[in-house]
Amino acid sequence: MVESYTIDSIDRSEVLRYLGYAGQEMTPELEGRIGSGASRCLSIGTPRGAWRIFDAEGRGTKEDGTPYVRLAGTPLELLGTSMQKHMDGAVAVGVMAVTVGMGVERELRRLSLTDRVGQVVFDAAATTLVERAADACEASIVSAGYERGLFANSRFSPGYGDMPMTTQPVLLQALDAQRQLGITLTNTLLMVPTKSVTAVIGLFETIQPSTHATCAGCSCFDFCTIRPTGHTCRG
Repeated sequence: MVESYTIDSIDRSEVLRYLGYAGQEMTPELEGRIGSGASRCLSIGTPRGAWRIFDAEGRGTKEDGTPYVRLAGTPLELLGTSMQKHMDGAVAVGVMAVTVGMGVERELRRLSLTDRVGQVVFDAAATTLVERAADACEASIVSAGYERGLFANSRFSPGYGDMPMTTQPVLLQALDAQRQLGITLTNTLLMVPTKSVTAVIGLFETIQPSTHATCAGCSCFDFCTIRPTGHTCRG
């Protein structure tokens, strides 16, 4: 499934968090830069995502002792003790990739040469935007799981815990992300556009501790298709 997301605003508090704000006095100039950076990011960003759900086919341990979760219909394996724990009991796994596009990437490169402060602020705004796109994609996976009577846990990205970055090429290939979203990898397995996110989400037959407890404050709230039906992803 390939989707485009409508995101109308960028959360100022999230931009400040990515800037490392800890209560320092804000100058009018910085306030203005945050506003203009967010507006610019929204105007040129193109939030899009791709996702698929694969059945969990098997679990085991490789010869070197690395735990794995194998997904049906794809060479993608989820490696590491982090995945062993995160996917314990999962009957299916949602696999996702999102990006805000090359327009944002080009602007980051331009600002790196012309306006270093502007680049830092724009980078924080772009990170906030791509995380909102990830929330939207996650909402789609949660909804698809709900239709199958399954409950989702939280998204988990390569590079977290001991989930290796070498997961990236196989994950992106499983989603045909280069063709569908324009995401490529460098030799060091970093994604281009840099403001891109990949993740996996476990789907279970029982409610998980990390299943969204309430709709209030849920990161997927704005994109949820379950709530309008009078139900929630908790059943």
